[in-house]
Amino acid sequence: MVRLRRRAGLALFLCALFVFGTLMALRTLKPAPDGFARAGPAAPAALEQQQQQQQQQPPPPPPPPPPPEPEPRAAREAAPSPPQNSGPGAAGAPPPQPPQPVSAALHAFYYTWYGTPRLDRRFVHWDHVMVPHWDPKISASYPKGRHSPPEDLAASFYPALGPYSSRDPAVLEDHMRQLRAAAIGVIVLSWYPPGVADDNGEPSESLVPFILDAAQRYAIQVTFHIQPYKGRDDNTLHSNVKYILDKYGTHKAFYRYKTSTGRNLPLFYIYDSYLTPPEAWANLLTPLGSHSLRNTPYDAVFIALLVEEGHKQEILTAGYDGVYTYFASNGFSYGSSHQNWKAIKAFCDANNLLFIPSVGPGYIDTSIRPWNNHNTRNRVNGKYYETALQAALMVRPEIVSITSFNEWHEGTQIEKAVPKKTATRLYLDYSPHQPDMYLELTRRWAEQYSKEKEQWLM
Repeated sequence: MVRLRRRAGLALFLCALFVFGTLMALRTLKPAPDGFARAGPAAPAALEQQQQQQQQQPPPPPPPPPPPEPEPRAAREAAPSPPQNSGPGAAGAPPPQPPQPVSAALHAFYYTWYGTPRLDRRFVHWDHVMVPHWDPKISASYPKGRHSPPEDLAASFYPALGPYSSRDPAVLEDHMRQLRAAAIGVIVLSWYPPGVADDNGEPSESLVPFILDAAQRYAIQVTFHIQPYKGRDDNTLHSNVKYILDKYGTHKAFYRYKTSTGRNLPLFYIYDSYLTPPEAWANLLTPLGSHSLRNTPYDAVFIALLVEEGHKQEILTAGYDGVYTYFASNGFSYGSSHQNWKAIKAFCDANNLLFIPSVGPGYIDTSIRPWNNHNTRNRVNGKYYETALQAALMVRPEIVSITSFNEWHEGTQIEKAVPKKTATRLYLDYSPHQPDMYLELTRRWAEQYSKEKEQWLM
């Protein structure tokens, strides 16, 4: 009997133990409250109670981020300081990449003859002399002397960068950004041989490598506008071409033109080419010339300046490959008159010559030639530029040149300009439009030009 009671008690104990164990197991299967799931299925009851209290209160704001650790002194000292210059942007900074491409058929004349005391010891070209008229009687009626920068510039407009130095890396970088924004694919670099400059400037040939490098960063190419200098002739030009090609011809930004025969040749604009007799040029530019460049490693496409109608035949005799018109003053010369471009294009087509009309936004050079007001061409809020661009489009040219990106003396620049008034001067500007007005006009026209060229090919 005692044994039976012991067995019954043991059975009841085991039964109670089984029920208790089952209840505890079921408790562990209850989902943990939100926010504590990562604590595991056996989260303590105290945490569960704390979570229930927190659910009844608004959540506290997140803690503030920890303050950045101070930069090590060595790193601060090794970091380059920002360039000290007036130009927006920093030299060497990665260029912006606009979605629209540049056009290799759009060439802009570009000048590097500007200087400032900070980088060039003095103002260069911004202080240009007022050129006297060749007739002393007329010259006596106009002012003489030099301009006095920075308030009084040898320009009728005031650059957004102020009077700048062409040697300033930040200025060069800014110029490339502006050129890219305008879809200009080729700059035509005004060039003098080493040690040579124009009458009012200083030698700047040493800048060419920097210009090529900067252009490459913006997918822009560079060709050369060989200027007249004392003693320039067919012999010295032979040396100039050889020098340029030997030194710069392999650079990735060096421009080459694809001819109708499939050759990729350098292209050179020869300013004031008419100053040298065509017979002398023929020594260099015709296959049988005494020191011909034709069919040699220094062969190129040579473009002559067409000023007077009579120059057409001289250009043929000389052996040139094409013509350009340069001047932005419509009606100033035979070549620069829009109404003559159709006839010039027909002449070029008949003689297998390349015709490159030159368009400009306007013209005003009275800051350096005060007697030349009759050749001023008002910009008319961009209408003059659009008229010139449309006139060029009408003759279906393969290349169009722009006079200019930054020839400030003659007021042909499309570079950004800003309103400016000093004690003695009131400068012209692009109002009511923005300083980048002509860059935007150029880009829009470049897009139209590209579309129409596709239709011409079809």
